[in-house]
Amino acid sequence: MKTAVWAACLLLLASALPPAADAARRPHRVARHAAHQPVQPAAAPQPLHVTIMDGDSGAILHCEDCNAPMPPASMSKLMTALIVGDALLQHRITLDTRYHVSENAWRHGAMSDGSHMFLELNSEVSIRDLIQGVIVVSANDACIVLAEGLAGSESAFVALMNRRAQELGLRSAHFTNATGLPDPNHVISSADLARLARYLVANHPELYRLYGERAFTYNGHTQENRNPLLGTVAGADGLKTGHTDDSGFGLVGSAVQNGHRRILVFNGLRSMADRREAGINLMRAAFEQYATQRIARRGQQLGEAQVYLGSRATAPLVAQNDIVVGGPQAVLAGLRTHVVYAGPLRAPIAQGQVVAQLVVEGPGLQTKRFPLVSGQRIGGANWFAKAWEGLRVTFSGAH
Repeated sequence: MKTAVWAACLLLLASALPPAADAARRPHRVARHAAHQPVQPAAAPQPLHVTIMDGDSGAILHCEDCNAPMPPASMSKLMTALIVGDALLQHRITLDTRYHVSENAWRHGAMSDGSHMFLELNSEVSIRDLIQGVIVVSANDACIVLAEGLAGSESAFVALMNRRAQELGLRSAHFTNATGLPDPNHVISSADLARLARYLVANHPELYRLYGERAFTYNGHTQENRNPLLGTVAGADGLKTGHTDDSGFGLVGSAVQNGHRRILVFNGLRSMADRREAGINLMRAAFEQYATQRIARRGQQLGEAQVYLGSRATAPLVAQNDIVVGGPQAVLAGLRTHVVYAGPLRAPIAQGQVVAQLVVEGPGLQTKRFPLVSGQRIGGANWFAKAWEGLRVTFSGAH
């Protein structure tokens, strides 16, 4: 059953057919209809693994199987670009650094059936051109050249990708190559792709501007950016498309409207036309139908917890981080919050120690829990207070 929000944001397509080339690669079963039965209109494209994220706070606004690992195809090139961006920030390379196009990169990139930027065997190419090739036209040959140049081999570069994914907390991610070419162990969830995209936007502005470029010319060949949001959705400025027979057509998209950023990820569509339709409608819905609500700021006190045998009787409970909840606008109007902890707390308690949770719930919203910490250090009670407490417990329990 499709969710109500999906039905609300997509229009029915009367006669959308996949391009002939795609149909040839991906044969599909055609239903047989009796002569007197009318053919029903084609359903609107239904993507898989949908994530809509608030790019400002990182709050997930909408999730459809968004935490399940999936084959990302070329969308995983976001991590390839991030590794290059890190090296630039660390001054290990510059945009003018040149890398050699090996036979391996040429044969498995430029001579492959996948996307490439027409690199020539044994040529020397600048990082500036290579990273544009990766970001704008999804060039596999550029990915391999960068991997070999930065790490010595693609396998060593993949180790850097996986290590970086762990550092960023992308728990679903496991990469086996720098290109996104099919491999059953090359996976990441759409939610983690959204987190990766958000990190790129915030920490690599010098590279992020390339994601909005509409075309790239190299070696006499001009290729267009395949991102269907660019030029069609107001404020769209990135990020990356992906497609293999295993993954279908997917998109990591981002746009800014009225000072607010939304990040969209989905996968599993059968054609570029379907990807365009779904991408435009979902991104528009992301701004029109979803919102965020700030519950508390980092360090804000939200309650107190009883303390047993402490230097004070209660511990102030404060938000460990900003607490922001996102979702459909109608759902946010009915939010409820309450504090839970296993009490009384036992001293000593360190300042910043997680001791409780703020529970946020409401009709139509999956219950969310956020850590609360002690706002100050609380030492143990002195011997007199402990003795007095012992006497109190003893006599209060006597009959």
